[in-house]
Amino acid sequence: MVAIGLICAFFVIRADLRRRGCGADAENIIGTTGLAGLVGARLYHLLETPSEFFAHPLPLLFSTMGFAWFGAVIGGFVALVLLARHYQMKILLMLDIASPAAAIGYGVGRVGCLISGDGDYGIPTSLPWGMSFPNGLVPTTERVHPTPIYEFLGALLIGYILWRIGGRAIGGLRPAGEVFAFYLILTGVARFLVEFIRINPRSFYGLTSAQAASIASILVGAILLLELVRRIRPQTVI
Repeated sequence: MVAIGLICAFFVIRADLRRRGCGADAENIIGTTGLAGLVGARLYHLLETPSEFFAHPLPLLFSTMGFAWFGAVIGGFVALVLLARHYQMKILLMLDIASPAAAIGYGVGRVGCLISGDGDYGIPTSLPWGMSFPNGLVPTTERVHPTPIYEFLGALLIGYILWRIGGRAIGGLRPAGEVFAFYLILTGVARFLVEFIRINPRSFYGLTSAQAASIASILVGAILLLELVRRIRPQTVI
């Protein structure tokens, strides 16, 4: 499902490059960013529990279980900055192009969490769509919130919103970086909310580590958006 998510992200990036008239190579962007994102996601997950990682580094490093979204964001961000320099594009423009694809690719990848029952599900629920994972990687016989489905649907909605915002930027009508700013805000809000019904351990004043990272994402996105608004605001003539 991660591979399918990358394929979906490729088609979104290619379509965005075409509608913006950019000559960058979609295959290179998705290949480089996808690999960097996977490495970042794996390392971030491992370093969340450093004592466990350093006790058994090699088995954990090459395990197929355990990827963290914020690690993927960090790894992908570094790759996109380097790719922007390679294609002589504005960094914010490259981030704008990648944002809708990142949202949709993430959502599709979450379906893999559902299929494998890897523990990304939520707390017990009596709602009619509650699911159990008796044969999952992290089994449970209780009916729980299928949070990967929530995240999948939320990611598709965010991807659609970002695509529409990006359409307004064609022709220079909106500043570069607006799509990326909304990506940080919307994905941060979505992850912050879903964590309330996830089974992740609490830290940081009762919040999960993902919620703490979500708050940081929202703040960075809001600051970037305010800065962009300040730049385009017409100057008052006295």
